[in-house]
Amino acid sequence: MGTWDSGHFDNDSAADFSGRLDDAPEAERPALIRKALEIAAAATDFLDSDEAAEAVAAAALVGAQCPGGEPVTTAYGPDKPLPEFPADLRPLAVKALDTVLGENSEMRELWEGDETWTAGIVRLREVLVAASA
Repeated sequence: MGTWDSGHFDNDSAADFSGRLDDAPEAERPALIRKALEIAAAATDFLDSDEAAEAVAAAALVGAQCPGGEPVTTAYGPDKPLPEFPADLRPLAVKALDTVLGENSEMRELWEGDETWTAGIVRLREVLVAASA
């Protein structure tokens, strides 16, 4: 995975995921978000960094639609407008981020010791938790 910064979309996997979202018909975009989150949330033995990066990007897009969420303004995020996501994606995104931060996550291992990356994920998780209540 090529990475150039600690933001949610600052890696090849997340940028490619954004491109796939742009290429998909608007009605199919929520399903792509759900799939990325489900893959991460279901990982028990090992979460690959590419899958984790897609889940983080998906969670950031869900979080952007929540009260207090940060808009996705990076050039590496989707270019096309996204539909309103179903509210049930919020707790799924929290579960996916918990897996990303878990001990069996390659992405967490790669970013271990980087407080900026960890703080960004924790902040995103807090927005999603608050919106899920």
